[in-house]
Amino acid sequence: MKKAVIMAGGFGTRLRPLTMTIPKPMVPIINIPMMEHIVNLLKNHGITEIVSLLYFQPDKITDYFENGSRFGISMNYVAAQADYGTAGSVKNAYEYLNERFIIISGDVLTDFDLDKAIKFHEEKQSKATLLLTRVERPLQYGIVMTDDDGRITRFLEKPSWGQVFSDTINTGIYIIEPEVLDLIPYQEDFDFSKDLFPMMLSKNMPLFGYITEGYWKDVGNLNEYQAGQADALAGKLNLSVSGYKIGESKVHETAYIAPSARLEGNNVIGKNVKISEEAILRNSVIGDNSEIGRGSILTNVTLWDSVKIGDFCEITDDVICDGTQIGDAVTISENVFIAEDCQIEDSATLNSNIKLWPGKKVESGAFLATSMVQEQKWLKELFTDARISGASNIEINPEFGAKLGSALGLTLGKKANILVSRDAHNVSRIVKRSISAGAASVGVNINDLQVVSIPQTRQELRTGRYDAGFHVRRSPRNPNNTDIIIFNKDGRDFSLGNTQKVERYFFGEEIKRVVPDEVGTIKYPERANEIYLNRFIESLNVDEIRERRFRLIMDYSFGLASTILPSILGKLGAEVISLNNYVDSARFHPDPIEDASGSDDTGKMMRSLGYDLGFRIESGAEKISLIDERGVWYSHDRLLTIVTKLFLETHKDREPYKIAVSICASKEIDEVAKDYNVEVIRIKNSHSAMMDATLDPEVIFVGGVYGGFIFRGFIFASDGMFTVGQILEMLAQTKYKVWELDELLPRRRQHTLEVSVNWNAKGRVMRKAMEFTENLSRELIEGVKVHYDNGDCVLMLPAKEKGAFTVIGESEQYDQAIALAKKYSNLINQWKEDL
Repeated sequence: MKKAVIMAGGFGTRLRPLTMTIPKPMVPIINIPMMEHIVNLLKNHGITEIVSLLYFQPDKITDYFENGSRFGISMNYVAAQADYGTAGSVKNAYEYLNERFIIISGDVLTDFDLDKAIKFHEEKQSKATLLLTRVERPLQYGIVMTDDDGRITRFLEKPSWGQVFSDTINTGIYIIEPEVLDLIPYQEDFDFSKDLFPMMLSKNMPLFGYITEGYWKDVGNLNEYQAGQADALAGKLNLSVSGYKIGESKVHETAYIAPSARLEGNNVIGKNVKISEEAILRNSVIGDNSEIGRGSILTNVTLWDSVKIGDFCEITDDVICDGTQIGDAVTISENVFIAEDCQIEDSATLNSNIKLWPGKKVESGAFLATSMVQEQKWLKELFTDARISGASNIEINPEFGAKLGSALGLTLGKKANILVSRDAHNVSRIVKRSISAGAASVGVNINDLQVVSIPQTRQELRTGRYDAGFHVRRSPRNPNNTDIIIFNKDGRDFSLGNTQKVERYFFGEEIKRVVPDEVGTIKYPERANEIYLNRFIESLNVDEIRERRFRLIMDYSFGLASTILPSILGKLGAEVISLNNYVDSARFHPDPIEDASGSDDTGKMMRSLGYDLGFRIESGAEKISLIDERGVWYSHDRLLTIVTKLFLETHKDREPYKIAVSICASKEIDEVAKDYNVEVIRIKNSHSAMMDATLDPEVIFVGGVYGGFIFRGFIFASDGMFTVGQILEMLAQTKYKVWELDELLPRRRQHTLEVSVNWNAKGRVMRKAMEFTENLSRELIEGVKVHYDNGDCVLMLPAKEKGAFTVIGESEQYDQAIALAKKYSNLINQWKEDL
């Protein structure tokens, strides 16, 4: 095989400011562009006919490689006129690809043995072979699952942790037979992982995965660039470096190193470099034509070409691009990235985590400590689903908010209308204002509901008057954190495609402000509470509820429900004792996820007053807890069983329909549902998955395991206030009492354990869990859930936001549930240590 396609069209947004003026494949590793390392790898395996697919700044690549003869290869170029996706871009070069070829990215670091991969491809008579590798953190990559023969059985593109069924990922290197190109439409957006390979699976075409040995790194952001550079210096991958050795360092023959200068550790010194007296270099890369002054100390530093460092400077863990001039006695702290042609004058100090764009000047004696301290947290990704969460006024601060608002505004486009709201916390106020200001600065109009709950904001979005929305709150999981939740124009959570666009603008930092006359306006919509209240009342049978004359205890958790629910309950004819019934952000009540119980005082009140029911609504008004007239607080699982029973009973005359419940929910749900004309489907354990379930028009009820419920006839998201109203209606219609249902319904036992697992071992543990359960009955909706013939089950679920696994054992007998949870927890502890 002689032909290859190099994908060389990347923008390198997350490598900025290093990629402001060059495409990502031209970023150097040990003084050689990454794409040249790929060319050398191909040439070393006899692949010399190369087509490069170009898009961003193509001239920088064509001017460097020309026709390829200087590198011992033949190079052709195809420049796309639009973004056709990965497979569509390759199809665009079909005239060069009339025989088997390999596809590889021009901006990865690898030393894979391509000959072994090609031999595997030939032996399997494969039409397409994906080169796979195992990584410690597979979350940001495409997961690929194969059978024992190497045939691919499943793809998961950028999964959540609960879907990481393996640590084996798609490296983006493919061996392809030319007839596969016939499956790709010409000049249309078409992707290998999302479109082509699933199509090949559906057609049962020979599609294989080859797990390679060797080094591979996707240089996706600045930290990964530094890590790749360090790995190359340490010899962790096989790259060719010219020069003679001084200790462990490689020095070009044209470089000058003063006798009193010291090279410590692994260094690479380029052409015509001058290192002056008493300078010290530790594990650094020095680009061609650069100069380092007397007494300067460089540790873990990358200098590109023609950089001049003055005398007695101290530079640590930084990257400095072409042509930058640094004066004497300059101190540059860790994680500073300086673009080309900057000027840092004498005695300046640059604090950690700073980026300088091309051509910037730092004056003599200046102390620079600007803006980007929080970049450490946001270096890889902003969002968890549609939520951004971080330390209040530290990571989520006004500067961050303004930048996020600008990125959100650019995603939506000038003159878009955003609906915004918040809780009563002071940090939420300033963050909402800063996000709004950032969005307005790029021409987006703000419609401010001020202090209202998320369910009310979602309802207002359903009016169709807005293009998106967001809500800022004190985190119900961690009182020291702030959450920002972003919504689509229909009130659902912001889509993955839109969150990725926001991230591109946020990390790219190319914020285009509008002229003063086009700055967005800020308005305060009227009647939002009235619209919500009317829709609430119209969605219930008020007369039936009023006839029941409920006597309730309501704990509002000092939250937003206290601003509107009391008047609604009044319209429902309920007699109510209210607790914590005013908004006070200083009174933190944990999310029901963290705390399912209520106070003992509430139970005493229920028993002494003889009231029918009690509810506690979490401060954001999305979830509830419930206490019955006996003073018994229900676990979230038991509450789900009871509410499901009520829903099924009140919809028993309906045509066949579906309900959806979390993969964590007890099998009590299935036992209850078998007496009704309903299909139970299991979904991932998140509110986002609950909302996604309602996209199926046959799903009319969704139950979570943390006190959140969706009644699709009202809205497609959890609303704790409406849940209270719906439970009252269902109790009124069925004449049941909650305690009667608790005694009547089947009861199973669950035992939950948490196993600490290092982030870097989570993917390996999932792979081991898949291997261990291969011949068992299992569900792979999220995590790995094993079912036994006697009805017992156990779920191994990786946590999204911490290094841990949740293990839930379930059985009719509590001791057996405990035994199951312990058994699989012990297995996870073994697997996390296995290499």
